[in-house]
Amino acid sequence: MNEYMLFDAVLCQRFMKFLDGLGLPATCQPDRIEGFVVTVSGGLPDEVEQAVEDQYEALLAEQVTLLEAAGSGGRSLMRIGATLADGSTRIVQLPAVHGRHLFAHFSVEEIHELVSAIAQSVLSPVEGAICRQP
Repeated sequence: MNEYMLFDAVLCQRFMKFLDGLGLPATCQPDRIEGFVVTVSGGLPDEVEQAVEDQYEALLAEQVTLLEAAGSGGRSLMRIGATLADGSTRIVQLPAVHGRHLFAHFSVEEIHELVSAIAQSVLSPVEGAICRQP
């Protein structure tokens, strides 16, 4: 299963149409925080997966262009959910430029895991050298 995150409804619709044109079953669900998560189920042949990734990259670039064109009306912060050690969730706000870099290189799950690990580390800091035994 592959997941793709988009923040613009029109770009999400275009991506869904592209996937449909390839005959790929896909779903689009609103993200619980913001944007849309497009899920393509099943394993894809390498050449099809590369075509999907290329289209997604093009849409991400277009999304960045739309945000930059919006100027001061564009989003300056991005919200990402984090799960703490006790299971509670918090929202972490990042400058949108950093969020865009994360989404360009990591999956939604990987970003959530990364932000959760950072939040937990901040709440329960470990002092001393990193090479010591816990």
